[in-house]
Amino acid sequence: MINLNKFTEDYVNLLSRSILSSNLKNLQKSSMEILKRIKNKKTIYVCGNGGSAAIANHYVVDFLKFFKDKTKLKPRILSLSNNIESITAISNDINYKDIFSYQLDNYYSKGDLLIVISSSGNSQNIVKLINFAKQKKIKTIGFSGFKGGYLQKNCNISVHIDSNNYGISEDAHHILMHVQLQYLIYYLTKKKLF
Repeated sequence: MINLNKFTEDYVNLLSRSILSSNLKNLQKSSMEILKRIKNKKTIYVCGNGGSAAIANHYVVDFLKFFKDKTKLKPRILSLSNNIESITAISNDINYKDIFSYQLDNYYSKGDLLIVISSSGNSQNIVKLINFAKQKKIKTIGFSGFKGGYLQKNCNISVHIDSNNYGISEDAHHILMHVQLQYLIYYLTKKKLF
């Protein structure tokens, strides 16, 4: 039996290896797509299920508040995971697999961007959303884990964490969200925040 310190060290080392072995070139591409939408006053939509929904909501907080404070740019960013009233109405009256695509159908405009976070990449509501985005020509960024699933194969830009552990996958996605945020601030201001 190992103690908690050694267990933590092993976990953090695995997390670090998982992040560094992901496609960081695509993280750069996805960051530039985010910046392009912010500069062009287009809307960025973010969503996910469960822990990924929390990461999606965190994107909104950090870009809406922190990014604006540090750069003076005003991102338009919305989480499709954040409105429990809409989500439950859509899932009850239509179908749970429609919770994201139905909302996006009401909101999107030409040139908007969709960021989807999903460890498995195979949830029915994610599959339906990606298909809807393809049909409407909405550019998509997918953060996936495990084998990447449908999301990795069908989004425009894939940032994949090759881990079969939900904690590692979600932690990596959350860290990469912060990396993107701080990198874009550095890119615009030439000030490193760490």
